[in-house]
Amino acid sequence: MIKKDEWPLIRFIEPAFPEVNVFSKVAQRTTSLGLIMVATSANKLWGWRVEVINENNYKGPRDENGLPDHLVLQKEKPATVVGFYCGLTSTMERVWQLAEFYHQQGVFNIAGSWHAHYCSEETLRHNIDVVVHGAGDEIIQKILNSRDQLKNIPGISFWDGEEIKRNEPERLEVSILNNLPYPDFGLLRYAKIKTYPIGRIRGCSMNCEFCSVRGKPYWADAEHLFNTVKWLVETRKARHFFIVDDRLEQDPEGTKRFFQMISDFYDSRLSFSVQIRLETAKNIELLKIMKNAGVRVACIGYESPIDEDLKVMRKGYNSAKMLEWTKILKHYIPWIHGMFIIGYPAKNKIDPSKAFKSYKKFIRKSCITTIQVLLPVPIPGSDLRKRLKREKKLLDVSWRYYDGSYPCFKPDNLSPKELQDMGLKLMRRFYNFWSFFRIPLKTIIFPFHYLLKGWSSWLHTWFKDIIKYGAHRLVIKWHKRQKNASFFRDLNKSQE
Repeated sequence: MIKKDEWPLIRFIEPAFPEVNVFSKVAQRTTSLGLIMVATSANKLWGWRVEVINENNYKGPRDENGLPDHLVLQKEKPATVVGFYCGLTSTMERVWQLAEFYHQQGVFNIAGSWHAHYCSEETLRHNIDVVVHGAGDEIIQKILNSRDQLKNIPGISFWDGEEIKRNEPERLEVSILNNLPYPDFGLLRYAKIKTYPIGRIRGCSMNCEFCSVRGKPYWADAEHLFNTVKWLVETRKARHFFIVDDRLEQDPEGTKRFFQMISDFYDSRLSFSVQIRLETAKNIELLKIMKNAGVRVACIGYESPIDEDLKVMRKGYNSAKMLEWTKILKHYIPWIHGMFIIGYPAKNKIDPSKAFKSYKKFIRKSCITTIQVLLPVPIPGSDLRKRLKREKKLLDVSWRYYDGSYPCFKPDNLSPKELQDMGLKLMRRFYNFWSFFRIPLKTIIFPFHYLLKGWSSWLHTWFKDIIKYGAHRLVIKWHKRQKNASFFRDLNKSQE
């Protein structure tokens, strides 16, 4: 009988970002839930060992380029199968690099998530054996059990002799989410998790032009997510959670029930970060329950304070009530993280200087805690990419530049370099050096602040400046990287 430590190994890999970006710091203390769920499902299969390597949260042996050394990993534990997370377009070149290495090692390569789904033929031509189109945590066991009978597995693309064949996915029943196992973060090697990603809602009912997430939303019961939290608290002493659902408010009654159970059982001893739409401010009952349950951070896609942008994006609202809704949200959730897209290619040309002033004015008046400013990214599968392709505005640039830091299309009324500078200028105005001086000042006035407004108020303002100064240093580093990057040199060559 084969011993368990001799079972074949499947290694799941979340590829490294090509360079420093606004997600780098957060990525060092968490991981992708989807990959963990797929790995957890594979780990339930008898006869297989499973591990996960997150290259953005990795503390193991590295190669000469400072990246995880997969040659060492293969010597330590040779993988028979490797599964790649392809949710971020900007990381695809790293996927191809690793796929080539593992292919030379005789490994069977699997790729899944949005980029691989929309660009399956391209993906298969880069040493990938199978592309998963459906829910990976449902399909992975079928692939591992039937690698020699791929034609019988629904929801995948693969090479069938000389041609690529695609099997349509089965219809996923909503009830299946309640039967999924709890995410096993113990499968993650050479990493430390501080913020645990959890979720119960998949899909999105909106139809934003810049987004590639499609499909009617469905969700697990609130009780299932509550039991997931309870299990992670008991087994891993978890205290900080990020609910990864694109829109937490899509099932308001289930969301209320979940946070009410959290509040009743834990009071506010746990902390949660969530992603919600701005209109959630209209549901005061939900906000009260979220506050009592320990929701500390809300990530909100403001996108733009310009009505023309919002209309083209298909956000479903205009700018008239954005400040009012933000004021309400801040009353219940102490930390508002605003996510913006600047320089959106609207159908009516907008003066860049006026647009910049609109962003600056809104951010100042809203008094949101932190911001993230990215350029429009025409990712595969989005209607934005289709429109820009029709208008012949897409630039011929590498996928590695699709992280929101670089212009990947021809903007109106300004050059690509000017568009890039707009985003950086807005970030540098918000995350400035003055926060460094406010840190010791607020430390000195702590006794007075404490007596007047209490400990939590002082801690919030002090920690906000800590974050802003850290972000200031990151933006400076990011700016230097972009300034020295080969992007515009590569762009000029492609246009010659």
